[in-house]
Amino acid sequence: MDDSAEPTLRPPPLTLNRKLPLWYQVAQHLRACVLARRPGDPTRLPNEESLAEHYGISVMTMRQALRELEDEDLITRQRRRGTFVNESAGSRPLRLLGSVDAVVSQQASDDVRVLGAEPVPPPAEFASYFPPGAEVMRFRRLRREHDEITSYAENFVALDIAAKIDLDDLRLMPMTGVLRDRIGVRIGLVADTAEAKLPAPDIADLLEIPLSSPVLYCVGVTRDLESRVVDVASIHYRGDRFKFAVTFGTE
Repeated sequence: MDDSAEPTLRPPPLTLNRKLPLWYQVAQHLRACVLARRPGDPTRLPNEESLAEHYGISVMTMRQALRELEDEDLITRQRRRGTFVNESAGSRPLRLLGSVDAVVSQQASDDVRVLGAEPVPPPAEFASYFPPGAEVMRFRRLRREHDEITSYAENFVALDIAAKIDLDDLRLMPMTGVLRDRIGVRIGLVADTAEAKLPAPDIADLLEIPLSSPVLYCVGVTRDLESRVVDVASIHYRGDRFKFAVTFGTE
């Protein structure tokens, strides 16, 4: 069979904003294209070179965008055949891109308890963000509002960056604020995902909630201006103590 003759799912044109990471914009655009598929639409995407030319970016940048969709299980890349949309691709966790100031404001709290900091291998779900075999520093914190626990946060930070972090700062500031304002990390992008889920037993104990009580689970990936991942935050919010709101402007 001549695979090159298969029909392809061609994304519409996109005008890129040069102030944001190109791979991120392309990944978001392709994600929307994939999720907007109708039954019977082609499942094969154009090859990397064609997509790179379509978006006006390098093949390396295109690969980074495709890797993002692959990590989300939206596409499968088959050697010698091409890239295909997974038939199971459906609704995905909410993803947000905003200013660093907005992220810092969201994470802020007047009552934070630092539970510990220790070097560990990154969890399997985050391993792809760090070099193979690398250890990271895990920071663990509980947040309270009005004497009630609201969230439990784990931050997995590159060791060279973590060595500069003062635990006292983490009691006073969110991790993103510490990275930017205390140790001078030049943050290029913070990408968040959010989804509702049931907590694991240890998380339920920390949040002081029943196992049957849903939480809002957020993952935030912070990259510097060179696109290196410096921090991955894993945060469980109590569903009965946390309100999530987003405001968008039209211009």
